[in-house]
Amino acid sequence: MAISYPLALPTATGIKSITWTMVNSVSYSESPFTFAGQVHAYTGERWEADITLPRMKRANAEQWIAFLASLRGRYGSFLLNDPDATSPRGTVSAATISGAAGDRTVSATVTSGQTLLAGDYIQLGTGSDSTLHKVVADFTGTGSAANLEIFPALRKTRSSVSADLTSASGLFRLNSNETSWNADDVSTYGITFGAVEVV
Repeated sequence: MAISYPLALPTATGIKSITWTMVNSVSYSESPFTFAGQVHAYTGERWEADITLPRMKRANAEQWIAFLASLRGRYGSFLLNDPDATSPRGTVSAATISGAAGDRTVSATVTSGQTLLAGDYIQLGTGSDSTLHKVVADFTGTGSAANLEIFPALRKTRSSVSADLTSASGLFRLNSNETSWNADDVSTYGITFGAVEVV
């Protein structure tokens, strides 16, 4: 059977630890004499992640190794979510999002009184169209369209898209064409890999 991207993560084990990085393209120039600075924010924003898996025996390790091999380095893509944030902290049950490409403030329609809290995740789109966003300011629904602040900015124009609020995921690829793992003297395997958001 042919491999079809994006792939789902193997379920043989969970993730031991994940380091998320929010990357912004901002230039800053500082005078060496007065320390006065000039700053300019460009449109580039993306997620990066460094993932460490728990030590495991070969039966489970080979599932992860095969997953990494099937990505063919940076060629293939996969869906990744924050395993500690599989549901919102707020009370929201549904949200509809609209906005133009590049918007950091989007229009969200949420039932009156329901909330999204700063730090909650939303997913827009599915499969290879998936984008992962973090809410950066508390939001309370009004029953009609209201401003919602997110990171990163919208990748494309979205019109009345239903946000996925459960296990919200984004589209990622490996950050390197090289993948490796180690095995110790009692045949337990260690696997770590880095990922960057597909932009």
